[in-house]
Amino acid sequence: SGFVEGRHRGSLVVLAADGSVERALGDIAAPVFPRSANKPMQASAVLRAGLELSGERLALAAASHSGEPFHLALVRTMLDEFGLPADRLQTPPDLPLDPQEAERYLASGQVRDRLAMNCSGKHTAMLAACARNGWPLDSYLDRDHPLQRLVLEDVRTASGEEVAHIGTDGCGAPLMSLSLTGLARAFRHFVLAAPGTPERRVADAMRAHPEYVAGTRRPDTWLMRELPGTLSKMGAEAVQALALPDGRALAFKIDDGATRALGPVLGRVLRTMGIDSPVLSRIEDAPLTGGAERVGEIRAVF
Repeated sequence: SGFVEGRHRGSLVVLAADGSVERALGDIAAPVFPRSANKPMQASAVLRAGLELSGERLALAAASHSGEPFHLALVRTMLDEFGLPADRLQTPPDLPLDPQEAERYLASGQVRDRLAMNCSGKHTAMLAACARNGWPLDSYLDRDHPLQRLVLEDVRTASGEEVAHIGTDGCGAPLMSLSLTGLARAFRHFVLAAPGTPERRVADAMRAHPEYVAGTRRPDTWLMRELPGTLSKMGAEAVQALALPDGRALAFKIDDGATRALGPVLGRVLRTMGIDSPVLSRIEDAPLTGGAERVGEIRAVF
């Protein structure tokens, strides 16, 4: 309605194709929790542990899925394939991440469930990797568990930096901090990794099956579909990381955790990087409504 009502601030880094810092806004060296933007590294760790995953299954292992029927069906299938009962999952009971799916889920009489939680694909892969190696299943989320030590190693290797803090993510898994520069460097590492390596296998699966990484109504899916070769993953608390096939990469975090700012910022920074695609208009569009009418928008101003 012509009045600036709210402001979100954050930090952003853009890496050039050679990996050097091309643009920096805010503090790009301080540690942040990437949240689910760490999932590619968690997925590469289960491959390094010897678990055989590919295609949609590997994409789902790196997913924050929307809880659409095809997501939940594949999680159930994977649990069955690895001989794992659903009650082994230590994800907190939750509703589907996508609001439309959550409405349908509740309308069908279902209740919060561990399988519906958006990280259930990742947890299924973690459990399967533990079962394959004879590692304890009950403690697979402990930071000193053999699997989580592999995750820590992959985070360090991909980012090229030490982990300053380890916390607990919303799904209960150990959460390793990185600087935004380290996070962007990690995504660049995955895109440029040699074919057949765990990192490249994860990147290729995510890019080939983006609907399993996110969902049919999610920006990560749209970007990976419409910009071939792009690897994109958001995280809770307003974190976003992305790498282009030529090695350019970016990462940013909105300080107050407002995810409503992700799309406008992501679209804007990609435009400043010379990307021109109709999908950016779709991602940038963040309307504000009043009385069911559009009365404003969230706009990036850097």
